[in-house]
Amino acid sequence: MAELGRAASRIDTSKPHPARMYDYYLGGKDHYEVDQQAAEKVVEINPGIKICAGTNRRFMHRATRYLAAAGVRQFLDIGTGIPTEPNLHQVAQSVAPEARVVYADNDPIVLTHAQALLRSTREGRTAYIHADVREPEKILAAQELRETLDMSQPVALSLNALLHFVPDEFHAYDLVERLVAALAPGSYLVLSHVTSDFAPDVWARVVDIYHRGGIPAQTRSRAEVERFFTGLELIEPGVEVPHRWRPDAETDANVTDADVSLYGAVARKP
Repeated sequence: MAELGRAASRIDTSKPHPARMYDYYLGGKDHYEVDQQAAEKVVEINPGIKICAGTNRRFMHRATRYLAAAGVRQFLDIGTGIPTEPNLHQVAQSVAPEARVVYADNDPIVLTHAQALLRSTREGRTAYIHADVREPEKILAAQELRETLDMSQPVALSLNALLHFVPDEFHAYDLVERLVAALAPGSYLVLSHVTSDFAPDVWARVVDIYHRGGIPAQTRSRAEVERFFTGLELIEPGVEVPHRWRPDAETDANVTDADVSLYGAVARKP
């Protein structure tokens, strides 16, 4: 409990935070006035941002169910964000109750909600690491990960709606390569990423709002997103706008590519 208290004291409410803005887009309540003000500026420029956030969330659900149904029993979710039910472990364990999930995030507000991420089934297990994706070796060496996952067996690495906050100067491709290199053959990479391919002027203005809030951000093209999967075997339909990635009954067929402005994919490590 002391750690949670320290985390709460470290939460910076003087400037917006992407996880809290994302919570606002999803209709959550775990954000502050500064986040709401920044998020409303984004909504004014791009009303589809709420569709974008919801579509990304549903992509995570489908990708996780797909992998659990395919036999994956271990998941590493980096850039977890503020818990929104169903969380990844709830989706995975609804298919495979014995599934094990490790979450990692560097935001103190996520740490304050960590207990929501640790409500595992009796058969499975969950753990939380307070760490930054820019320190992959710290995540991979964490005791919580080593006690929860068997890294000699396949793991699904989830990097959803994360890497657009890791601009090129932070070596995003190298970070992903180092994380994937630590995974056993038969592991998977699940990734979604904002793009300006469908509405470049709109997204230039959105990125500017994030930058003015002190948040690093960068959109990437389809080819740039595909590069994250170099050396991996893409699962059909490959890199796609998420509402067309294996749609199901909860997928809104009426959304436009410009509203979503995301690419998502799942790939297997041979």
